[in-house]
Parts: sequence; structure tokens; C-alpha cells
Amino acid sequence: MNDRLNDGGQPEEDTRGYYKRMQSAVEELLILKGVFTREDVDRTVAEIEARDYRRGAVVVARAWVDAAYRARLLQNGRAACEELGLKVGPLHLIVVENTDSVHNVIVCTLCSCYPRMLLGLPPEWYKSGEYRSRVVREPRKVLEEFGTTLPVDVRIRVHDSSADMRYLVLPMRPAGTEGWSEERLAEVVTRDCLVGTALPKAA
Repeated sequence: MNDRLNDGGQPEEDTRGYYKRMQSAVEELLILKGVFTREDVDRTVAEIEARDYRRGAVVVARAWVDAAYRARLLQNGRAACEELGLKVGPLHLIVVENTDSVHNVIVCTLCSCYPRMLLGLPPEWYKSGEYRSRVVREPRKVLEEFGTTLPVDVRIRVHDSSADMRYLVLPMRPAGTEGWSEERLAEVVTRDCLVGTALPKAA
């Protein structure tokens, strides 16, 4: 998934460079006008960088061991996450559950909307035009390229995130993890499991 191009025909690296320069210019202007300070920016950046997929893994591990929590999570993802002290903000969080017959995978076809509050920063492949277009057209083939081969009778559902709605995959608990603690279960949940491009495996 290299040599990605945006819709305008320019390499995505060039586009990212442009927006990075624009971001820096606006940031400096707002600091100059006293809207916020450099320390405010540094603190916010540090908080964002401290988030990673392990927050989402904690949610999954709790759902695996607590059926009542799992039901609440599937009904209202944001409220269930907040039960664990994980703030997801005003966005609508939908948790989709993998089963023996259905496998879920997440994409944002228009840009790269991603549940950063639970998974941290999105990987480069998630933001690429290739992934965003191909996973909708040929999800089974794309998953195979990630090393995830599903039985032919398993239906694949692709969920498209939007500006005000995010998805999180609740993968199936892997066999061989009976009796494990929540902490140990969380360790087998990877970022890609939470996006749907991988399956958790007992170590």
C-alpha cells in the first residue's frame, strides 16, 4: 500500500506536508493572540500521544468476562467506556461484535476518522487511499493481505466511520483463554483486532 495518491493526483506525503505547515502557522497565530499557550499545546499533545490501543483492549477484556457489561457496551459504547473511566467525548461510539458467522472491519472512506480516544493515532495504512477504497470493494482479499483468512461462510461487514460516529470491533475471545484474568486477556487484543484486520490469539 505504498505510493499512495490523493484525489488531486498529488502524493499524500505532499498533502500531509502542506497541512502540517498550515497547522503550525495557525497554532503560532493563536498562541500570539493569547487564545492558548505553548504549554497548553504541549500538554494536549502529550495527552493525545499517551493514548493507544491498550485502552480499547481493556474494554474488550471486560466484555469477555462480564456478560452484563458486554450487553451495555453493545447498546451504548460511549457510556460503557465511561464506566471504566475512559472518556470518549461527544462522539457516537458503536461497538460491533464478531461472531462465528459475521466478521466486522472498520474504515473511513472519506478521510481517516478513527476512535483515537480508545486506539490512539491511526496507522498509516488506515489513512491510505488504497485501504479506504479496497476494503470496501474486496474486504476478504484485503484481510488476507493482513494475514487474516476467514472461512468462506463467514460474512464480512464493513463499517464506514464518519465525522460524528466511530466504530470499535469487539472480537471473539480466543480459545484457550479460559480462566485468564482481565489483564492477561487485554494483552492478546491488538490494535488491528480492534479495527477488524486481525484476530486475537492466545499466546
